[in-house]
Formats: sequence, structure tokens, C-alpha cells
Amino acid sequence: MKWLQPIQQFDLVLFQWCMSLRQRETLTALSRAVSKTADGWMYLLFGMVYGPLDWPHSGAYIRAFCLAFVSERLVYLVLKNSCRRNRPANAIDDFSSFIIPSDQFSFPSGHTSGAFLFAVLAGSQLPVLLPFLLGWAVLVGLSRVFLGVHFPTDTLIGALLGCSVGFIALSRMMPL
Repeated sequence: MKWLQPIQQFDLVLFQWCMSLRQRETLTALSRAVSKTADGWMYLLFGMVYGPLDWPHSGAYIRAFCLAFVSERLVYLVLKNSCRRNRPANAIDDFSSFIIPSDQFSFPSGHTSGAFLFAVLAGSQLPVLLPFLLGWAVLVGLSRVFLGVHFPTDTLIGALLGCSVGFIALSRMMPL
């Protein structure tokens, strides 16, 4: 797959630039905190709080929310296990990530995908929060790079996956 070489080279240069930034320790500490917010607990908490609030509309939304997350995880797992892209620590000599990743492969970023899916779905119900949710999702993607567990394009494709599944789920639930 020679056509992927320029993308891989770009990814490597951008990744190494991120790793060379000043304030590396501060970025790592902040990245750990931001990344933990996308471990999944917040999505469950949102569903538990939002679900009972506005029946019957919220019932349809929570069903779409759950179906969207199941669909996103299935697509994510298929991509991750078919592309099998090495994580930076396995692809770059003398590099160690700052956290232990949850699985072996890097592409796409599941944390980023889940964060963007959540931002799209929650933002559709609470539009005033959408800019903050999208900002948070971007920070989640950046945190995964700064923690050394993903290349930049892993998070870019994760964001695209999460947004796409979110928009499809919402379009099935109600016209946009």
C-alpha cells in the first residue's frame, strides 16, 4: 500500500512534533485527565440522567443513543482489527507511551470516536452545550496523541467515525 506512505510519514512528523513540545509534563497530566473523561462512564451517566427526564421523547432518544454506541463500537472493532495499525510505541524505536493502551492497535481512536459520537448525540438534545461538547471531543483526540497511544490520523478518523454514526442515528430518529 504505497499510497499510505505519505500519510504515515506525515503522521510520524506531526506525532514527533507533538512529543517535542515544551511543557510536555503539563500536557501529559492534562491529557490523562481529559482522556479519562472519555472512558465511557460519562456516556452511561448521561443516559441514566437524561432518560427519565422527558418521556416519551427521551425514550426514543435513549434507544437511538444506545443503538448508535453499539453500532459505533462494532464499526470501530472491525476497523481496528482489520487495519491492525501499530501504536506509536510499537512503531517508533525508543518511544514509550505515557499510559498503557487498552488494546493492541492504534487505528482508529476509540476514545475519540466515542467522544465525538457523544458530542453529536448529546449536543442534539442540548444545543447550547454543543460547542463545549465538540471542544471537549477535540481535546480527547489531542489527549490520545499527547499520551502517545495514537497517531494524529487515528484520532481524525475516530472523530469522523463518531460524527458519522451520530448523524446517521439522529437522521433515523428524526429529520435533521
